[in-house]
Amino acid sequence: MIAFVSGPVAALAPTTAVVEVGGIGMAVQCTPNTLAGLRLGEHARLATSLVVREDSLTLYGFADDDERQVFELLQTASGVGPRLAQAMLGVHSPDALRLAVSTGDEKALTAVPGIGKKGAQKLLLELKDKLGQPLGSSGLVGQQCAVAAGPAPWTEQLAAALVGLGYASREAEEAVAAVTPQAEAALAETGSAPVPQLLRAALQTLNRAR
Repeated sequence: MIAFVSGPVAALAPTTAVVEVGGIGMAVQCTPNTLAGLRLGEHARLATSLVVREDSLTLYGFADDDERQVFELLQTASGVGPRLAQAMLGVHSPDALRLAVSTGDEKALTAVPGIGKKGAQKLLLELKDKLGQPLGSSGLVGQQCAVAAGPAPWTEQLAAALVGLGYASREAEEAVAAVTPQAEAALAETGSAPVPQLLRAALQTLNRAR
């Protein structure tokens, strides 16, 4: 197993970072939040989890070991593969997921693309004794307070992800403004803004503008 990769960031894409390790470019699948913390040419260290399939070897990358651990624990639930586990971490932090599971917050799980009401109920049952309690003060309650108290966290995450992909700050701000109605509709419906979906929509907006 590859526990982590460390080296300069050679390339960034909407879902992938390439980290140069000993002269070899390692393609690592990451959430928008993780990608937002990376910069081309700068050194990065990503905790990783290698998923082996008959026809592929896929390396998933995380900002820290806690994210990786939660990613692997999520996959112990039936019906949860690496892509869905990563989508869950793309929408919620590890502590937010722990809080959602420990409090039976169905709504928080249905905010993740690909999880319906029945799926959320099933996940709450299966993960209840696996994720444990939140490790810190951050969580769904903190996220909700942040939305009420100041700029929505999703705007910062999205803008940082776009700048990390090589777009100018002004372009990033315009793209964030363009997808704000979509984000507000999601917030009103589920209480959470799906950053991965918003990133795709923002990139489409930027591509049309060029």
